[in-house]
Amino acid sequence: MKLTGVGLWSSQLRYGNAGEAAEAAAELDELGFPALWIPDVGGPVLDAVDNLLSATSKTVIATGILNLWMHEPAEVAARYATLTETHGERFLLGIGVSHAPLIDSQEPGRYRKPLAATKAFLDGIDASPTPVPTGNRVLAALGPKMLELSATRAAGAHPYLSTPDHTRSARELLGDAPMLLPEQSVLLVDNRDDARAIGTDWLRSYLGLPNYANNILRSGFTEEDISTVSDRLFDALIAWGDEETVLRRVNEHLDAGADHVCVQVLTADAREFPREQWRRLAAALS
Repeated sequence: MKLTGVGLWSSQLRYGNAGEAAEAAAELDELGFPALWIPDVGGPVLDAVDNLLSATSKTVIATGILNLWMHEPAEVAARYATLTETHGERFLLGIGVSHAPLIDSQEPGRYRKPLAATKAFLDGIDASPTPVPTGNRVLAALGPKMLELSATRAAGAHPYLSTPDHTRSARELLGDAPMLLPEQSVLLVDNRDDARAIGTDWLRSYLGLPNYANNILRSGFTEEDISTVSDRLFDALIAWGDEETVLRRVNEHLDAGADHVCVQVLTADAREFPREQWRRLAAALS
């Protein structure tokens, strides 16, 4: 499974109404998006994958990511086999360790040794009667060690909330063969005030998570950039403006070594399916 081009990353396709998600996915399939990515912060994520696979015929459905703390590897492998038998090999299994505040809120102290936990989860998948092929799985990865694991135990890496500069350094570390599939958040708005009104609090919810904050600091930003959500940091993480601005940022990732960029459209109402914006992007891409 080799992804190229521009896909979409959407929490609405995962947590919105299942019927509307299926209808939207069918349209996105017809519009030509090569992949649709959905998150997992609890609940039956593989049921959502099944729903989207059933609604589409060409598009790859990818988890961005399946939270390894919330699933048993043998069960994931078995369900993966069933889904691919039913729908063909259109399911890209993205796996990740999520974040300590989320996991420890349920069971204090559970989140520890994330690299070892990822290796153990992959071992469990590989030891199952129906292992997920290495070429059909990727890992959420930001730091060097997880990127290295993505190159050896998976088909590549899916960085989230990162910059084209991070894409460039990740490609150098991964080498030429593994896939590099970064997420890019975007706002189709006309001015900074509108962008800030939607994006600042959204960004704050991520900047409080150590995995992202540490990666941002490694990328040359400061603690003050993070605490204030500086314009410099905001503009680096969210591409805002018209379609041309979004495509320019996508091309920066591609030029830096990405194989595929999954675009997440942000709107004032996070529950709303941004179907108009998706159509605008599809038209620009074509």
